[in-house]
Amino acid sequence: MIVVAESADVSDEAVIGDGSKIWHLAQVREQAELGINCIVGRGAYIGTGVKMGNNCKVQNYALVYEPAVLEAGVFIGPAVVLTNDTYPRAVSPDGGLKSAHDWEPVGVTIREGASIGARAVCVAPVTIGRWATVAAGAVVAKDVPDFALMVGVPAKRHGWVGKAGFPLQRQGENWVCPETGATYVEQNETLREVEA
Repeated sequence: MIVVAESADVSDEAVIGDGSKIWHLAQVREQAELGINCIVGRGAYIGTGVKMGNNCKVQNYALVYEPAVLEAGVFIGPAVVLTNDTYPRAVSPDGGLKSAHDWEPVGVTIREGASIGARAVCVAPVTIGRWATVAAGAVVAKDVPDFALMVGVPAKRHGWVGKAGFPLQRQGENWVCPETGATYVEQNETLREVEA
């Protein structure tokens, strides 16, 4: 069953997966596609043609501008902004008001299981790697590797996180999740999980 709050504005042209919930004052635009069991919080905006995989959460007042792609299990914190214009201007050089036809949107891609903390900004075009975490308030302007913990303005890697979201701890040559015990190996500034 899909739940849509009475005050939400959901286009008839949007595709909403079963079990999804869209809360008060949220807007979901034309051709947006939400997978099953997605949550769109109060006042959030999902732009035209945005693609969201299953089990995504977009918290209150987040702005997800097209053509963003969120893979399965992505978390978007409160008031996050995913931009879509590399060189934004309201007017063209001659002073005339720009329209949607005067620029080409570029998107943010967020891979499976990644989390974007409250009030973070992802400046398109960027890709956030699988299971990465962007800290609250960070500004991401470059691609983020899988499992990276990104902090600051501009965001820089400040360690690694596991699938449970906890910072990994170094043990010898490996990295270990203190919550699950999963082991990871770092090589050439990338991280991969060791199969059990």
